[in-house]
Amino acid sequence: MRILVIGTGGVGSAVAAIAQRRDFFEHMTLADLDPARPQAVVDRLGEHDRFDAARIDASSEQSVVDLIRDVEADAVLNATDPRFNPQIFDACLRARVTYLDMAATLSVPHPTHPYEQAHIKLGDYQFAQDGNWREAGLLAIVGIGIEPGAADVFARHAADELFSEIDEVGIRDGSNLVVEGYDFAPTFSIWTTIEECLNPPVIWERGRGWFTTAPFSEPEVFDFPEGIGPVECVNVEHEEVLLVPRWVDCRRVTFKYGLGDEFIGVLKTLHRLGLDSKEKVRVRDVEVAPRDVVAATLPDPMTLGERMRGKTCAGTLVTGLGRDGTPRKTYLYHVVDNEWSMREYGSQAVVWQTAINPVVALELLAGGTWRGTGVLGPEAFEAQPFLDLLAAYGAPHGVVELEPQGLLA
Repeated sequence: MRILVIGTGGVGSAVAAIAQRRDFFEHMTLADLDPARPQAVVDRLGEHDRFDAARIDASSEQSVVDLIRDVEADAVLNATDPRFNPQIFDACLRARVTYLDMAATLSVPHPTHPYEQAHIKLGDYQFAQDGNWREAGLLAIVGIGIEPGAADVFARHAADELFSEIDEVGIRDGSNLVVEGYDFAPTFSIWTTIEECLNPPVIWERGRGWFTTAPFSEPEVFDFPEGIGPVECVNVEHEEVLLVPRWVDCRRVTFKYGLGDEFIGVLKTLHRLGLDSKEKVRVRDVEVAPRDVVAATLPDPMTLGERMRGKTCAGTLVTGLGRDGTPRKTYLYHVVDNEWSMREYGSQAVVWQTAINPVVALELLAGGTWRGTGVLGPEAFEAQPFLDLLAAYGAPHGVVELEPQGLLA
């Protein structure tokens, strides 16, 4: 397998460091708009026979097609902001290669009822082209990071192995990470964080389909494992809610994120001031999007690892009936300690946890364990091989059984 990774921020760089320890691929090209960024990663890896760097304009479909053909890629991993997804996704279909991303194409809120009705949903652009990918005999895997990604695999595993009937699949994400020396320093792309946190959260229910609610709604305190402890989580727009119901039989799907009052306050302020906008405004003789300015003024998440301490947890809370027909409530999760990820890979915990999952998926594709055609989510594939390989990488998932009070019987 020859792999092209587009985007060498924190996640793209971590992908390369993780993949370097595996032998399933022949060559990996790292590409970015500024060729110095991927070249610096390649130089750090010190393995120039298997890794090289290239320049790419991810906003240009033709630029992506040309590079795919130049490097003779078999698979493309999109590690850019999701605003570049349509161009990269379409280029892979034109160039006839496998496509993977860690975030779906963006949504557009309903013009008159944004907190009630879904409109253009996450991934709609991609799933509308499923037939074209099937006709071409090609595969696109949408959302194969940690969440979406491993969280979706957990849902599939629960449906296949742990439950006879599922009431709710609820993704719950929280951490006790602290970044020393900064009053406000997001540990993941602020551009993406603003997008998913200020858009109307989407919920799915059987018989009703997808609908939306207000940002930061339905707060609940969830007690995260491995010493993280209780964190208040709120509804946030996320891909799992759009992916899980397509392949997992259940009654309800939600996504809640442990943001904290301070973080929510900052996001609300950005929104009130219009600084979350993606639309360009003129400032003297320059046109710039306010959100891009916010992102430029904050520290790059990939540079924060030395200042971070604590753990991050992503997981899937499943409620319903176990295989024996009795009520069951199970949290399947993945935890990364920042001290460990920095020591072992030089990557901070949040980006490393995101990066390991597409590498696992690429290895499963290279070995023929995962296969298919069309536009698919992670839950469309058998879960156990993914979980086994995740453990083989030294990052196994965990399982916690909770008291199933008030569940269906």
